[in-house]
Formats: sequence, C-alpha cells, structure tokens
Amino acid sequence: MTDSDLPPLNALRAFEAAARLGSLSRAAEALHVTHGAVSRQVRLLEDWLGTPLFTRAGRGLRLTPAGSRLRDAAGDAFARLQGATATIRRAGSGQARVLGCPGSLLARWMIPRLPRLAEALPDLKLHLSPHEGAFPPSLDGFDAALLIATPPWPASWRVRTLAVERIGPVLSARHAEVDRLSALTPDALLREPLLHTTSRPQAWPTWASLHGAAAPGSPGADFEHLYFLLEAAAAGLGVAIAPQELVADDLAAGRLLAPWGFVGTDAQWILATRRDDDDAQLEALAAWLRLELD
Repeated sequence: MTDSDLPPLNALRAFEAAARLGSLSRAAEALHVTHGAVSRQVRLLEDWLGTPLFTRAGRGLRLTPAGSRLRDAAGDAFARLQGATATIRRAGSGQARVLGCPGSLLARWMIPRLPRLAEALPDLKLHLSPHEGAFPPSLDGFDAALLIATPPWPASWRVRTLAVERIGPVLSARHAEVDRLSALTPDALLREPLLHTTSRPQAWPTWASLHGAAAPGSPGADFEHLYFLLEAAAAGLGVAIAPQELVADDLAAGRLLAPWGFVGTDAQWILATRRDDDDAQLEALAAWLRLELD
C-alpha cells in the first residue's frame, strides 16, 4: 500500500463527521471549521473516489450506497485510531484509568478490595466512578466498566467475562422471625413479604424460576438501590435478594444469613472496554478481578 492508495485524511475526516451527524453544518461545528470547508473536503473526496457519497434529502443529506460503505469503514478506522492513541497517551503519562461501576457494587465489593488491588497491581492507577443505569455503547467518560449484566453486549465493547452471577435470599440473624423464615421452602418463602430493589426488579422472579416456583405474590418494601436494600435486610427489616459476591463479607461476619444458598443466573460479571482498546493495565485488572471472584 502506498500513500496514493489512501484518500486525503482531512477530506475523510470531514466526510465521516458529516455522515455520522447527517449534516454539513453540524460536521462543521464538531470540527470547528466553516460549512464551506467541510463542503469542499467532501467534494474533494468524491472527486478522488470518482463517485458521489451524498444526495440531498430536503434540507439534509442522504448517503449513497458508496457513502454508506465508506461511512462504516471510516467510522471503524477512526474508532480504532482513537482507542490506540488513548492507550498510548495513558501509558506515556501514567494517568489514572476511569473505572465505572454501579454504586452498590462499588461500595460493597470494589472499595473493600482496593488494598489488595494496590498490592497486586501497584502501577495501576484507578479513578472509581459510580454509574447507575445502562452504560453508553461508546463508554464515553470511562476507560472501562465493571458490571453485572446479561448479554448481548454492544458491538463496540470488548468484554472480559469474569464470573457467572449467583444470587440468593439473605436475612439478618436479628430478624424477629429468623428461625421460622429460615426453615421455609422456596415456594413458601416467596409467599412472604419480601424486600425489593427498583434497580433489579427481576431478581426475585428469576430466583423463583430457577427453583421452579411461582413468582412472588406478596409485595414488600421497595428500595431504589441494592445498597439500601441490603442495609434494610441487615437491620432485620425483611428478606432481601442479592448477588453472592456482594454479601460475602456480611455472611462471613455473621451480619447476614443465607439459608437458601445461591444459584447461578444468565447474568455475568464483566469488565468492558472499547473494542479496540488493548491497554495492558486493564488486561491485568481483568485477570485480578477473575481471581477475586473465583
């Protein structure tokens, strides 16, 4: 391949922005140039290729078949360049990687393990950023995301599977009816008022299905986040349900009990990065996380 085999880079960048944003004006704003500059670069690229890339659609633009093909290739190429340069810049500057994860996972699992992480990977600098809800496919604002979720994943992600999620009901030894509740079968337990979380409304129905039982019929108290749900259970307010790893320390300390054990679900613990990010530090983090979850 020679330089003459490749289109002018500025023209390709202008085209990619216009194709992605659907407008020469918006592309000009994104690239901090004039509308005329973008228009000239697109015409230059069309002349170089010998084929039109856009047709007019009212006040907007519509990609031709050739334009659609080039948009996909250019978008992928620029994403790969962005990922590679970000990795090189991080390695050169020693800057912290931004790790996003749900607040409950951060508070109950990740933060207690930070001393062990620092001992195992002393060169890794992390900035932990709580994030609720779905992560954007672009992972904007994050170098990586640690979460428990169910596939499929966004095509733009590179996913390292860390462990299968295991969930189970838990309650406090201080609960007024701990002996009676602990002796119940799953069917009988699911007829009791149970503690729920709005961030994971399917947890109890999933557990019921895995035990061949009917879905819970007695609504109980509802909490916005898993962290509050488990604090309520530890205070003796009822039976909650949670991933095994997030209550392991409480079980070991006797703060919570799990008389019904834990079962695997379709969800997985994963570490996600942008698809083309080959950061060796994040690979080391994934390996450490797998050992912690083993």
